[in-house]
Amino acid sequence: VQLVESGGGLVQPGGSLRLSCQASGFTFSTAAINWARQAPGKELERVAVIYSNGITYFYEDSVEGRFTISRDNAKNTVYLQMNNLKHEDTDVYYCRTLLGGSMKRGQGTQVTVSS
Repeated sequence: VQLVESGGGLVQPGGSLRLSCQASGFTFSTAAINWARQAPGKELERVAVIYSNGITYFYEDSVEGRFTISRDNAKNTVYLQMNNLKHEDTDVYYCRTLLGGSMKRGQGTQVTVSS
C-alpha cells in the first residue's frame, strides 16, 4: 500500500494550490480517501473525505467553500483543490485511507501560506 502526496509549496494568502494523492497497492475505486493536516506540536485534524461513490464531506467549517476534494479512479488519484488560502492553512497535508482496520497515510506534503 502506498499513498504519495504532492503539490504542496509556498503560496501567498489568497492563492491556490492543488494537492494530489497517488495511490497504489489496494483497490482504489472502492476506498474512501481523506485528507488530514497537522502542524508541528498539534493534533492531526481531518479536512475532507471522498467516498467511493463520489460523495464528499468536509470536517472543517473553515475550509468548506474554499477547498474541493475530487477523485479520478482511472488514475488512482485524489485531489484537494485549495483556494483562497489563509495563514492558518499552513500545515503538512496527508492523504489517508482505512485498510484492514488500520489507517494508512503517505509522507505528507507541506503547505505554507505566507506573504
